[in-house]
Amino acid sequence: MPQRPASEASASETLDYLPTLPDRLDIGIGCIGAGFIMADCHLVAYRAAGLQPIAICSRTIETARQVAQQHSIESVYPNYQQLLQDPRVEVVDIAVPPDCLLDVVREVVRHTQIRGILAQKPLGVCLDQAKEIVRLCREAGMTLCVNQNMRYDQSVRACRHLIAGGDLGDPVLATIDTRAIPHWMPWQERQGWVTCRILSIHHLDTMRFWFGNPQRVYASFRTDPRTKFKHTDGIGLYILEYASGLRCMICDDVWAGPVREGAAEAIGITYRVEGTQGLALGDIGWPKYPQRTPSTLQYSTTSTGTWHRPRWDEVWFPDAFLGPMAELLVALENGVDPALSGEDNLATMALVDACYQSAAQHRAVELNL
Repeated sequence: MPQRPASEASASETLDYLPTLPDRLDIGIGCIGAGFIMADCHLVAYRAAGLQPIAICSRTIETARQVAQQHSIESVYPNYQQLLQDPRVEVVDIAVPPDCLLDVVREVVRHTQIRGILAQKPLGVCLDQAKEIVRLCREAGMTLCVNQNMRYDQSVRACRHLIAGGDLGDPVLATIDTRAIPHWMPWQERQGWVTCRILSIHHLDTMRFWFGNPQRVYASFRTDPRTKFKHTDGIGLYILEYASGLRCMICDDVWAGPVREGAAEAIGITYRVEGTQGLALGDIGWPKYPQRTPSTLQYSTTSTGTWHRPRWDEVWFPDAFLGPMAELLVALENGVDPALSGEDNLATMALVDACYQSAAQHRAVELNL
């Protein structure tokens, strides 16, 4: 195998970009939902790490059986009510549409053998639902972790290490620029929204992960010309203002031009973080899925005057989906709240709700987070 240049190898060895695994890998995981995100991401990552999904259910039992066979899951149930009666299940991984999540959690908290919940983002359809989900879990004594999995994209996590360690100095300006065409799910049509609560929530949460909570946000939407059903938030533009003076910009162009209609393609997701002592540039590999394309990072600081380009083999889809579940299991082992706790995620949900309010009222919205 060819050796990496020193500037690449040494940088990747010192950056904290991988999840911490629990001591015990044999905790019984019950999977509620068997769609793409569960079958092609969660379960692939769990099996590769040695975690133990032992039961699964889905809206249709045929789908659950297919996924169970694919991933060697022992028990298949016709519904989540029956799955939750399995005494071996200590943790549940919930991957259902957001307008179904609250009802599922209401049932989960009735089962005292369940110790932890990993809930797919968004945590319900609005902040009020998220607060109710958090309340239910808190009163039941169950640890809730939210699957904001972009925090475990390897490049995003490595960049967080640089920011938190002060390598870049005081943050001045950060941008995320998305030019990609997601596959919208059929259930989104009944919601009336497309981008902000499903895709942009990743980028808004990443800004919180990197820098903490902003003071205010301004959002502007226009509809996606290609999406046929009625929606309010196709292409999304966001400006986040911080008390420190930091400004963050997000462009989520989910149309990305008429490339499906015959124009040449220019697809990708990039980010840039500028500080008083350095800057970091990143490229997110997700748009190239299912081709395994690791996200990248390069950074330079005033102390080195050169570019460092760490590299890794792991990718966001599916490898990074290990992170939130591992974080939950570690939290349960140590008796602490996960960083991706339900309480923390209320600030992300509040930020998303504020974006919808800002776009509807054509003004910046203050945040009390």
